[in-house]
Amino acid sequence: MGLFDRFRGRRSGRMRGASSADTEHLIGWAAQRRGVEGYLEPRTTVTETTLMLIAHDGEWTRRRVDGPAAAHRLTRKIGIPLYEVAKVGYPQRMRDYQARQRILRDRDRKAADG
Repeated sequence: MGLFDRFRGRRSGRMRGASSADTEHLIGWAAQRRGVEGYLEPRTTVTETTLMLIAHDGEWTRRRVDGPAAAHRLTRKIGIPLYEVAKVGYPQRMRDYQARQRILRDRDRKAADG
């Protein structure tokens, strides 16, 4: 066992794959929002392939999927477009949403501090 293995959360060297809970979360999340689009994130050395769903206002969620084919099947099933992040990047509305959330967190932190 390596020095940092206990922090990796995967002793066998395998990454955690997608589960039915991941799929259910994505389906439920998309059903509760409008203007949802899917963004396929490729597998990396750290994570499996992931699917990020982004709503019309920039709110987003991300979960693992069992590869690009599974992401295509899922987005077809729920009737949303799918884009590859490596080709198109993330939409500006997501970055704007993140900036708004950061401002709100900072305001809450300052209000709590006094």
